Amino acid sequence: MSRFSPNVVALTHRNFRLLWLGTFISMSGSMMRNAAVLWHVSLLVPEDQRALALGVVGLMRVVPILIMSFIAGVVADALDRRKLMLLTNAALMVVSALLATVVWLRLDNVWLVYALAAVSAAAGSFDNPARQSLYPTLVPREHLPNAISLNSIMFQSASVIGPALGGLLIGAGGVAWAYAFDAASFVVLLASLLLMREVPKRATSERSEISWRAGLDGLRFVFSQPLIRSSMLLDFFATFFASATALLPIFAQDVLRVDARGYGLLVSAPAIGAALTSVAMVPLVERITERGRVLIGAVLVYGAATVVFGLSAAFWLTFACLAVTGAADMVSTVFRNIIRQLATPDGLRGRMTSVNMMFFMGGPQLGELEAGLVAQAFGPVISVISGGLGCIVATLWIAWSTPGLVAYRREAPALAATD
Repeated sequence: MSRFSPNVVALTHRNFRLLWLGTFISMSGSMMRNAAVLWHVSLLVPEDQRALALGVVGLMRVVPILIMSFIAGVVADALDRRKLMLLTNAALMVVSALLATVVWLRLDNVWLVYALAAVSAAAGSFDNPARQSLYPTLVPREHLPNAISLNSIMFQSASVIGPALGGLLIGAGGVAWAYAFDAASFVVLLASLLLMREVPKRATSERSEISWRAGLDGLRFVFSQPLIRSSMLLDFFATFFASATALLPIFAQDVLRVDARGYGLLVSAPAIGAALTSVAMVPLVERITERGRVLIGAVLVYGAATVVFGLSAAFWLTFACLAVTGAADMVSTVFRNIIRQLATPDGLRGRMTSVNMMFFMGGPQLGELEAGLVAQAFGPVISVISGGLGCIVATLWIAWSTPGLVAYRREAPALAATD
């Protein structure tokens, strides 16, 4: 254990370390695939239809999430979470391999890409509750904030590496190579899951039955907890209004005049900002007392940076604005996750995560559709600026309507919070 700094104490636990490393490799591939799908779609449709076509990618991803997430959380609380992850990630590997294959065989068309993106989102709907619910069982409760910070570093680092490497692969050999890399990355995660030993077993009393009643119990829990509920709404509205990722191919090609490599850098910019911030957050997260105020302030910065991004016509200013959005999102993500994980009993974590998926994944995907529709009607610049302003207004409304979130402090017992 002496090999590890106190700032990464969660990595002293073998099972957490294996899952963290496997997920990092796999997540890098998945981020590469997500960026490749958008670039791929932009190449398959006429130029005057690109904005709407890119927005539809978000729609094709969010529909399976909204349909499957409810039951996915129940399944994660009822079954062995590690085995569920093995199944879902094997399915995700097959989807990425199919995407690569259809491109190599020149059978790709926009509707086939949409369909495979939807299947991937459906499988991910089951994977995320299982993974997020498994993490807290692999470390002691006192190490959970550190584990959450390390997971954020892992996610953001993967978000940097994946799109940047994806841009290089797309530029050198086409989107098929990005899809193939993603398929191969799942092998590492599957191996990590198989190497885990003595994963804590939940008592039978902690497991839910697979039923509508169990799902409704999860919904009732989430909406009875003001801090959990408001943190999810904050996440949804911020990402719904300020989610401009789907428009980056248009900004790269038409506004900034850069190639696939420049596009890869732009997609990576939020994660670069987030990764740098997450390194600072690891030692600071336990020292920050006014967590609610910092959370609200971070989302306001996120919206403001999005507005400036919409106004920018210079590559490096755009890059910097996207990096700031990532840094701000990193801060808010850490505190939202701490609130939710500490406030949720283990037997409800899968269902809590599945409800949260509807917010944190539904927001960006619906936001991509909204951004595409507005861009189609008024242009990409108006779409991004109006989205950033909408994020700011929504954040101020949530802060005003839920004073308990603004007042949330490190010492506050989350389950006892009131409106």
